[in-house]
Amino acid sequence: MARLHLFDLDGTLLHGTSAPLEISRQLGLEAETMVLEQSISAGMIGPPEYATQVCDLWTHLTDEHVTAAFEGAPWLSRIRDVWAEIRRRGEYCAVVSLSPSFFVERLTGWGAHATYGSRFPMLPFAEPVDPAGVLSAAAKVLIADRLCVEFGVSRDDCVAYGDSLSDKDLFAAVPVSVAVNSDRHLAGLATHSYVGRDLWDAYELVCQED
Repeated sequence: MARLHLFDLDGTLLHGTSAPLEISRQLGLEAETMVLEQSISAGMIGPPEYATQVCDLWTHLTDEHVTAAFEGAPWLSRIRDVWAEIRRRGEYCAVVSLSPSFFVERLTGWGAHATYGSRFPMLPFAEPVDPAGVLSAAAKVLIADRLCVEFGVSRDDCVAYGDSLSDKDLFAAVPVSVAVNSDRHLAGLATHSYVGRDLWDAYELVCQED
């Protein structure tokens, strides 16, 4: 049976940072966004509040800023190699992230079969964020189930890769998981744990089970 590999973005594919932080760096607003990152990590605000507040910061955001953030971000190495290998094996890979979909969707160009992120207004922003379009930890599980139907697999065929609290529900829902440079929230939950900057090495932990 083919497997579905589900990848988180912030802190997982991106090393030590998040898409919003990289976007805000292009606008000179990294410090302000870091305060929001700390607030959501501490549970002081939820994903809808975070998305609303970060959107308010990005008044002058353009597609050119997003492109620069994407191209200059500290990605793990060999992401495209891993996804090419997954495809070669007849398996599937998807990215599911709470970050803006306009950033996450760019990873289809790297070989992801599907990408999901929080829905933000079209750039440049002319309207506020709709909280209903902002993803959560629980939403990751719902999206995983939707992808299982789309690709003809089950939860038992899923592998999750993540690093933090937003991945906790998904780690609990699937049989195999890889904690990638993870924080305390995933302690004791993951099947495998990886610390480093090469996605291939994290992926090989799963392949060793074959």
